[in-house]
Amino acid sequence: MRRRDAIKGVGAGIASPAFASLASAQGAAAYPSKPITFILPWGAGTPLDLFYRALCESAGRIFGQPVVVENKAGGSGTAAPAAMAATAKPDGYTICHVPGTLLRMPFIQKVSYDPLKDFTWIMNLSGYLLGTYATSDSPFKSMADLIAFGRANPGKLVYGTPGAGSTPHVGMEQISRSAGVTWTHVPFVQGLDANLLGGHIMAAANTASWWPHTDAGKMRELAVWSEGRNPRLPEVPNLKELGIPLVVDNAFGIAGPRGMEPALVQKIHDVFKQALDDPKVHDLKKRYDLLDRYMDTQAYARSIVEQVVEQKELVERLGLAKKG
Repeated sequence: MRRRDAIKGVGAGIASPAFASLASAQGAAAYPSKPITFILPWGAGTPLDLFYRALCESAGRIFGQPVVVENKAGGSGTAAPAAMAATAKPDGYTICHVPGTLLRMPFIQKVSYDPLKDFTWIMNLSGYLLGTYATSDSPFKSMADLIAFGRANPGKLVYGTPGAGSTPHVGMEQISRSAGVTWTHVPFVQGLDANLLGGHIMAAANTASWWPHTDAGKMRELAVWSEGRNPRLPEVPNLKELGIPLVVDNAFGIAGPRGMEPALVQKIHDVFKQALDDPKVHDLKKRYDLLDRYMDTQAYARSIVEQVVEQKELVERLGLAKKG
């Protein structure tokens, strides 16, 4: 075989970095040529659902193709991202909301994914305002009342969250450790506030899903978990003011399955970054007290590594780590 032919044979099927980069850019330029599926691992009609529908509507106008929101609740927000990681192609046509729970759950129970290997981290969008609340006719007029009852009646105070291992659940366990309280957790994949209003639980911890109910006079916020007080609830203290040295919030963002081309990731990032500035999206973000937590692709990927370490340490400290 002539040397030129041998070199040709060795090179067959091997793309140079420059060619691969060009191919990636060309693929991104043609994207999207059909609707994009955006998976939201929470129920329809929630504040986060309304926020994402506005965001995806704006992104769809920029893309020139619809971005369709699919609600797939379960697993404290981890089931849908896990399924996406296992089955979706890395072509940008299936992307997903990812909560912080996704990084915590591998240390609590057996999961089908590795947060550091099975996702392409695109951008961090925002973060949740979290807090503890009760019904307006509850005997608990403040967080101090709730804690006092919990201390006097170990295990008898029953509170609900969106799911076991969720940030509201872990936050309440942090509060219990700090305040010396023992209480009982009940997870609700759906219907948390309905169960609180129905008297099936005594208090709840969640993102700011309470607004429609507090505005209607049906619920009372007992404490916010943020660094400072919330402007819409100026009379409600944060945990630090109650002698509990905690700030608990939860950033969230967008990811796709592993193996997405960098140019494609950049295009998705740029479109959703632009969509964040849409006036309707901005108004919904303000209305539901979603926090300013934007991070670009590189910063988001670095933060994921840091958060995985932090969540492992937190789960172990709270005694929630899986056995074996």
